Amino acid sequence: MVAPSPTADRAAMTANIARFSRVDAADEDLKAASVALCVVLHQDVPSLLITRRAASLRNHAGQWALPGGRRDPGESIEDAARRELAEETGVEIAADDVLGVLDDYVTRSGYVMTPVVVWGGPASPAMSGSAAEVAQIHVIPLADFDVAPRLLHIPESEFPVIQLPLLGGYLHAPTAAIIYQFCQVALHARPTRVSHFEQPLFAWK
Repeated sequence: MVAPSPTADRAAMTANIARFSRVDAADEDLKAASVALCVVLHQDVPSLLITRRAASLRNHAGQWALPGGRRDPGESIEDAARRELAEETGVEIAADDVLGVLDDYVTRSGYVMTPVVVWGGPASPAMSGSAAEVAQIHVIPLADFDVAPRLLHIPESEFPVIQLPLLGGYLHAPTAAIIYQFCQVALHARPTRVSHFEQPLFAWK
């Protein structure tokens, strides 16, 4: 059996996301942000770019995150994701490398995050971002994330905290929720919703 080519993987993800009806949670009282789910090929293995936030940042220092940040006035969802990806990882992509957009996720800290799936091509060992924002860039095989999530219950919320495995530890929401939906929608064509998944208490700031 011949393994599917990277182009076929890209085409399949694009088609799956196109069939997905996303939920827009835009609210003028929330800060609008875009994050990039950047699929790259590392030794021909489809992978995802994940960053470790710099320890010097005022908010969420040292946490795992997708490349992203607040949108500038008048900036589109997709353009903001592309800009933040370039600033934080050095990966520059064209507008036609955007594969689609997933559900908005509203965070406890007052953001509405819009995930944008993009195709980054072959992973470059020269990737680097702003040292003021990014401490490390990791390339994680999609298969590592494409697993059943760990769900924890906390007394402070009626909704479960979602976790995904990452490098011997766990990745939390919002990033874990967004990546879980990406795997369900883009890889399996399942219309899975994740906005109800809770964040850990340390992210409620």
